[in-house]
Amino acid sequence: MKLILGLLGAAVWLYVLHALTKAKISFWRFLWGSAGLFLLMMFFVRPYVTMPLAQGVAAVAGFFGDATGTFTPYFRFATIFIPTSAGAMTMQIDFECSGILEIMAFLALLAFFEVYTRQEKILIGLLGIFYIILANALRIILICEIIHFGGNSCYNIAHTYIGRIFFYVLSVLLYFYVFTKPQVVKMRVGTFSYDSH
Repeated sequence: MKLILGLLGAAVWLYVLHALTKAKISFWRFLWGSAGLFLLMMFFVRPYVTMPLAQGVAAVAGFFGDATGTFTPYFRFATIFIPTSAGAMTMQIDFECSGILEIMAFLALLAFFEVYTRQEKILIGLLGIFYIILANALRIILICEIIHFGGNSCYNIAHTYIGRIFFYVLSVLLYFYVFTKPQVVKMRVGTFSYDSH
C-alpha cells in the first residue's frame, strides 16, 4: 500500500512538474520540483542509504579518533565509544546525525537550480555530497573531543548547540558558493553584468 501511494505521489509530482515546465513558470517549477524530489527521496531512497551513510560518517570521523586515541569508532554499528575522565560514553550515529536530510535537501535544490548545466549539476552534486559527509564527520569529531576532555555532562551542549552551529556554518558556506554566488555573478541589470567584471 505504501509503495502504491509513493508511486501515485510520484506520478502527480511529475504531471504538475511537466505542466509548470511547459508553462515556463520557473519559480513554481523550482519550488514544486525541489520539494517534491526531496519528499520522493525521503520515501524511496532514505530507508536504504541512512545506515550506510551513518557508517561512513563514523568511519571518516574514526580516522581522527584512532589517530588521537580520544575516541574509538565501531563503524559497522555506526557507533562511537568516547572515554572520559569520569567513565565513558557511547554515541550512536542515527538518522538525524547521518547527514541524509542535508544531502537530500542539497541535491533536490541543485536538481532544479537553473544556473548550471546537467554536467555541472552532476559534478557539483558529487562534490556537495562529499563536502556534507566531511562537514558532518568534522561535527562528530568536535562533539567527541568536547565530551572526551569535558566529560559526559558536556554531551548536551556539545551535540545540541556547538556541533549543530558548527555544521550549520559549514552548510551556509556550501549554499553560498553553490547557490548564492553563481546566481549573483550571472545577474544582469541593463548592460551591467558581474560576469564581465
